[in-house]
Amino acid sequence: VDYLPFLAKLLQNASLCLPCAGHLPGSCSLQPWSNPFLQRCFNDAKKLVDDAYTYSRDESLRRVRKEVVSPHDTLRLLKQPRGDTRSAVRSADYMSQTLRLVQERTRHAHKRSINATDLLSKEDLAKLSIITGCAARVQPPQCVTTPNINKYRTITSVCNNLNNPRLGASNTPFTRWLPAENDGISQPKGFNNATVNNFLLPLVRQVSNNILSTTDDGVVNDPQFTHMVTLFGQWNDHDLTFTPFSPSIRSFSNGVNCDESCEQTEPCIPIPIPRGDPRFTNGPDNCIPAFRSAPVCGTGFSAYNFGGEPNRREQINALTAFLDLSQVYGSEEKLALNLRNLTNDGGLLRVNTEFKDNGRDLLPFHPLQVNMCATRKRITNDTNAREVPCFIAGDVRVDENIALTSIHTLFVREHNRLARELKRLNPQWDSETLYQETRKIMGAYTQVFVFQDYLPHIVGTEAMRRQLGRYPGYNPNVDPSISNVFATAAYRFAHLAIQPMLSRLDANYRENSQFPSVSLFKAFFTPWRVIFEGGIDPLLRGLIGRPAKLNTQDHMLVNALREKLFQFVQHVALDLGSLNMQRGRDHALPGYNAWRRFCGLSQPRNQQELALVLNNTDLARRLLQLYGTPDNIDVWLGGVAEPFVRDGRVGPLFACLIATQFQRIRQGDRKRRLWYENPGVFSSSQRSALSRASLSRIICDNTGITSVPQKAFDLISSRNRLVRCSAIPQLNLAAWREN
Repeated sequence: VDYLPFLAKLLQNASLCLPCAGHLPGSCSLQPWSNPFLQRCFNDAKKLVDDAYTYSRDESLRRVRKEVVSPHDTLRLLKQPRGDTRSAVRSADYMSQTLRLVQERTRHAHKRSINATDLLSKEDLAKLSIITGCAARVQPPQCVTTPNINKYRTITSVCNNLNNPRLGASNTPFTRWLPAENDGISQPKGFNNATVNNFLLPLVRQVSNNILSTTDDGVVNDPQFTHMVTLFGQWNDHDLTFTPFSPSIRSFSNGVNCDESCEQTEPCIPIPIPRGDPRFTNGPDNCIPAFRSAPVCGTGFSAYNFGGEPNRREQINALTAFLDLSQVYGSEEKLALNLRNLTNDGGLLRVNTEFKDNGRDLLPFHPLQVNMCATRKRITNDTNAREVPCFIAGDVRVDENIALTSIHTLFVREHNRLARELKRLNPQWDSETLYQETRKIMGAYTQVFVFQDYLPHIVGTEAMRRQLGRYPGYNPNVDPSISNVFATAAYRFAHLAIQPMLSRLDANYRENSQFPSVSLFKAFFTPWRVIFEGGIDPLLRGLIGRPAKLNTQDHMLVNALREKLFQFVQHVALDLGSLNMQRGRDHALPGYNAWRRFCGLSQPRNQQELALVLNNTDLARRLLQLYGTPDNIDVWLGGVAEPFVRDGRVGPLFACLIATQFQRIRQGDRKRRLWYENPGVFSSSQRSALSRASLSRIICDNTGITSVPQKAFDLISSRNRLVRCSAIPQLNLAAWREN
């Protein structure tokens, strides 16, 4: 973001100290303000933001503690910024609301529009950045004082790049590979009936109805890959990207409650319902409540930043950009510490103290008492059924569905298994060493599984050969930060590969008679199913023993996601397809052809050319009836509509964007830190052992499952037989014995 280096330079030139660094925004004081008008605006903005945050938190908790929780309240709580992310977002709101008040009050006085930043001196802006907390977001950390900086990665991944210590760290902006397409400031793309390429953008719900609508009866099974490919993709996404919503549920400018109005006012971004919608009957004045993604400090508040460049709104990534299993360990120090078992010296992660899964560990419960996971009585109609809280993990989305929960549970068990084995091999190691060495091995696991096993199934042979083949080594000039288009569009391709049922299979890989397969929409936020319905073994067998859904152009998004997302009995559900496209417009992502051009692909200009790209004349016709021009097609929709590349499960556009992102993640990960192929990270014998690691073996070592397919991502066949666990190579930890 252009603003950030400029702010750092501005602070240096202004010769101001940074007494607020490390404090909550707005919690410390400086010398008296030289600009009383700016001080009044800041004081008023701070009160406005603090009041909105307090009201929103109290109101949100009240709603999710009701007996029945609505889907949009569930989604809001799920997407709330926490910990340091919340502080970062609060700082951004302090600054943006201060400058909004400056602009509004000067416009009233001058009777004309003036950019707020034109009215303030550099010293005033520097001081405002400090007092809001934004300045602390650009101050470089002291990497040389960080313990073991060259041996283990930090939880937040600061200091991965020693020249630019915040590259790829948590709570930093998504990067842009192409500039945002909006009003040059902060409005979502195409909002308030603004035309794009001389056309109005269609309502996202209308696009969903016309293009994505299907029935669950026509699901086509993937002929090659298991449902584990789909859920592993979600699991991996939760290692790399989390885009929090604004914490406020009401407008900063006029107090409108986003749940009670269809008005577009920050941070409300409602999804309008088109006339004749098959599910919503209240007509065009109805909407699905939605909220804007939280902004980054100092972006989106005037037409130009202090350096003269467009100062467009940017969004924050709460997670690290690296393959470090932050969904297991967390991306912030406080959460990471909370997830550890500090009652002994074994370097273990905390587990559940109330329940076991056939003698094996389950995830610990979340301390926040909410009812979004309390669905057992309503779904089973058993008024005496015991409800349990949500689980807690390194990523807040752990309870999103029970298949995802089972993978979380599996990897926590594997951490503790490895830590115990390392303790046996090296009894002299203390708790911190055991924890960090185990975490380092687990990080290598995910790199092996993603690059060796997962990505070839997704981006196909050509992208693997051209971009993700032989590892070229670390390059400090490569920015590994997650791109906005990857997080918001490209890596959401797997939504179209989710089956409407989660299979639960017995030891013979047949339907489990005691706990049969469960509809996906009845598996959202139901940790009680893991506890009381057979544990994770039947779910994992279902993932490795049953196929993924095949994304086809006439059967895209199953009803569980388009019409029943987070449905809790009687409440109207959300539409994941509409949410994806609305999010892309909120982030002002360029359209389909802009990204095709970025990837060196052709840019169709009419129906005939689009039909050629999609190999589907009818689909091209229906898309242009909605969008008017291929340029305007939402990039997520255009990407998932393309025919697959050879041996992959995405089209050419998403193969390019996904491969480009992982190419940069790998090359931008500093040597001697993580990338397991880097000399100095692991010994040659350790690297050799890790190269033979497999997801099937992790399942064998941490469950009661005794037979598995050799390759967990490939369907069981004559070339991928179901074998006894004894036939799957174990990780040889002897290479970690320390003399």
